[in-house]
Amino acid sequence: METINSEIFTLTYGSIVRQLITDLEDIEEVNKQLEMMGYNIGIRLIDEFLAKSKTTKCVDFRDTADKVARVGFRMFLSASAAVSNWNADNTACNVVLEDNPLVDFVELPENCSNLKYCNVLCGVIRGALEMVNIRVECTVAKDTLKGDDATELHLKLLSQEAESYPFKDDD
Repeated sequence: METINSEIFTLTYGSIVRQLITDLEDIEEVNKQLEMMGYNIGIRLIDEFLAKSKTTKCVDFRDTADKVARVGFRMFLSASAAVSNWNADNTACNVVLEDNPLVDFVELPENCSNLKYCNVLCGVIRGALEMVNIRVECTVAKDTLKGDDATELHLKLLSQEAESYPFKDDD
């Protein structure tokens, strides 16, 4: 897979966020746009993930979250991530990124304290999983830009549908 310099990617993303803040002038609207941008990326990225990752079919949501964290983040962000804090029925967890390349060179100004700078990641996860019939809610739980020790994304399973095929096999 062709790669680009991570610094160029980080700076380009920062420029996009800055331009959204300038254009929209409403941090909540910027948060929505970042998530929607990520969603649109995710619905396209899933094809590349499935084609190039050589992973097997996930057996449950726990397996899915693990593959997103361990394979997906490494493949597309060159970042390592881990899954933690599962709830009792295995429908919610946190994906922890110790070293998030998106936040390199970034300092949030005081007037942007409500900005969810990494909301694009939530959108990517939501979009990608929706393409394989898994609906999730993803939110930024912790953010290194706001003083936390790591970036943490909270994943909550909303529904998981069985695969359906648009045609019937000929008998």
